[in-house]
Amino acid sequence: MVAAVDLPRDREKDRPAPGGGSAVPAAPLPPPRSARSPSPSRGGSKIRTLAVTGGTGFVGSHLLRLALAEGYEVRALTRGWKPPEDAIAWVDGALDRPDTLAKLVDGADAVIHLAGAINAPDRAGFDAVNAAGTAAMIDAARHAGVRRFVHISSLAAREPDLSDYGRSKAKSERLVAASGLDWTIVRPPAVYGPGDRETLELFRMARRGLVALPPRGRFSVIHVEDLCRLILALLDEPDSWAETYEPDDGHEGGWQHRHFARMLGRLYGRRAVTLALPKPVLRLASRLDRLVRRRNARLTRDRVGYFCHPDWVAAAGRRPPEPLWTPRVKTPTGLKATADWYREQGWLK
Repeated sequence: MVAAVDLPRDREKDRPAPGGGSAVPAAPLPPPRSARSPSPSRGGSKIRTLAVTGGTGFVGSHLLRLALAEGYEVRALTRGWKPPEDAIAWVDGALDRPDTLAKLVDGADAVIHLAGAINAPDRAGFDAVNAAGTAAMIDAARHAGVRRFVHISSLAAREPDLSDYGRSKAKSERLVAASGLDWTIVRPPAVYGPGDRETLELFRMARRGLVALPPRGRFSVIHVEDLCRLILALLDEPDSWAETYEPDDGHEGGWQHRHFARMLGRLYGRRAVTLALPKPVLRLASRLDRLVRRRNARLTRDRVGYFCHPDWVAAAGRRPPEPLWTPRVKTPTGLKATADWYREQGWLK
């Protein structure tokens, strides 16, 4: 099975039917948080209550844990019932159910919109979640008077012509930028860390000593803890309004595919052999993956489109300012900790 270096993903499984969600209303914004209190982002009081989508996914679960540790009150959207927790107010709902989104944001100080689709059968499927779902969250925030809106996008939005996924994420960014809210967009590169199933196959191949990769290129990575620290650091930072950031691990110029794979191999005491596969071979592999895993296929034709792009390095000019945030996790250290976690959980079989 062929695996390739992935781009950032939003792992919440809220997937409304094509055409679901709601459009951003043309009406003027309501007064911030009605008459209850001034907007935290404008009135000087700190943001304390977060409305989070995508909280049941890989990045979202880390974000919720860190937010609770920092003293935030958290309510999070979940598709399907979850047992009550003292620390988290779970809201049973979905991006195509406006009544549940209204419940999610009611009384919140900020929205962190992390949910999205990384795999869909066609362009309409991506748009239904990544574009219409974002529009629905903007709609809910506007009607509730919640001004602060942090949107987690993807580096794929930088090259929207390469894939339906990237096109849908670029569309979501345009909706956020036109929302009239106090918005910030974060485009993470490839995110890794304990609990991630998307990069797991790379670790498995490195452990075996042979890593199949896309054609030669460079990419950036970020540890999930560093990404979550950035998201929370943005909440009370007015200078981040109307900004689009591309964070990374601080490794200048990103990582070459083969060097990254060899670094993984060293974690297992191996000199990993790397095999750069041309685009036609990856397309064939995507068909085989579809035949074997059907809807669960990870190497889709749409992914092949952006896997083969040679430059997924975070732009230096879009890095968050150092006084606000800097990465703490060195990638070799973070990869080792992730590999140890996979081993302890028995995921490397």
